[in-house]
Amino acid sequence: MAQLPDLDLPENPRLTHNITHFARALRRAGLPVGPGRVMDAIRAVQAAGFTDKRDFYWTLHACFVNRPEHRAVFSQIFRLYWRDPRYLEHMMAMMLPAIRGVQEEKPAQSAEKRAAQALLDGQLPDLPQPESDEQDTKIEVDASQTMSSEERLKTLDFEQMSAEETAQARRMLARLKLPVKPLKSRRTQTSLRGHRVDWRGTMRASLRRGGETCDLVLKSHKTRYPNLVVLCDISGSMSQYSRMVLHFLHAVANEKGAGWAQVHAFTFGTRLTNITRHLATRDVDQALKSAGAEAQDWEGGTRIGECLHAFNRDWSRRVMGQGAVVLLITDGLDRGDVAALEKETERLHLSARRLIWLNPLLRWDGFAPKASGIKAMLPHVDAFRAGHSIATLEQLAAAISRPGDGGEKDRLMALLRAG
Repeated sequence: MAQLPDLDLPENPRLTHNITHFARALRRAGLPVGPGRVMDAIRAVQAAGFTDKRDFYWTLHACFVNRPEHRAVFSQIFRLYWRDPRYLEHMMAMMLPAIRGVQEEKPAQSAEKRAAQALLDGQLPDLPQPESDEQDTKIEVDASQTMSSEERLKTLDFEQMSAEETAQARRMLARLKLPVKPLKSRRTQTSLRGHRVDWRGTMRASLRRGGETCDLVLKSHKTRYPNLVVLCDISGSMSQYSRMVLHFLHAVANEKGAGWAQVHAFTFGTRLTNITRHLATRDVDQALKSAGAEAQDWEGGTRIGECLHAFNRDWSRRVMGQGAVVLLITDGLDRGDVAALEKETERLHLSARRLIWLNPLLRWDGFAPKASGIKAMLPHVDAFRAGHSIATLEQLAAAISRPGDGGEKDRLMALLRAG
């Protein structure tokens, strides 16, 4: 709310009519707003008054928002509907950038595209057509090599997806797999194709034949699958990416025959929260709802160093045994003690078989490790990869079983050494 421009509200806005249309826009954007909430909002505004803009915002917020993931959508629709006098032009630019004839002046923020589609209801008004020229040139476009809608959605940033695109992306994430190769165990088992002789088994077999040894009993190493441990940043800058990754993680945790021994999930922002048991729920919506209720720091601040310290102290020995693979999903933007962050990341790396860092900031071309938190964490991870789209998660699934695949780490470490 503090980042919105301080604009004057209309003097005679016909509040009942406008609040009703505002509620319809929220409902089209995915918020569960029914007639009862609209009546409550009208009565609340009548009781609170219409004199202060901030009070008006939080009054409607209290009536229409009951989940953390709805805050960004509500904030953008409120800004576009009530506070920005040029909201229609701005929405039109996001829905159809060709209206201006050039690229958008600024990229759409989180949930802005969903807000625009909700207010316009997916319809674009009739646009004035340019006057025809006698010497019009016909341009033929060959679209045979263009990407399909599904291929385009795979490369789209999670934060820039509309409500419909988000729902489709979640269905695609539910079909993704995260296979892993089994590991050799120290324990052995009897095997016809074993490469070692089981002398005890051979002696036991000979005793059944009166001490005569006919065949040698062979043995080989058993195989086992590692644990998957996911540490997911749910701070304000990571909330949309974290929700999509948790959808993907829910599919991995409930996939039969995926290979992972166990899947453990933790969220962190200002504190560490274990949401592993919630992911065991078969229904993904119910699972994420329970996880959101458990983690009270959604879209809050970021204390990466303190949360990693809590994990290393309280959970590392419980879930990191048997060569666990760790996925760390965060942008690395932490204002805490850099030395403590580096120490805890190093300890986490030493406890894991592989530590893979997914950072959505890699979506920007020419990304460089300039933040102090990124500089402190980067040397202590095995792989540094992007995690902002379906395509990047597909690449993760293909690379997770390749120990030598470090992603962008080598390039960024060269930049650190050079700079």
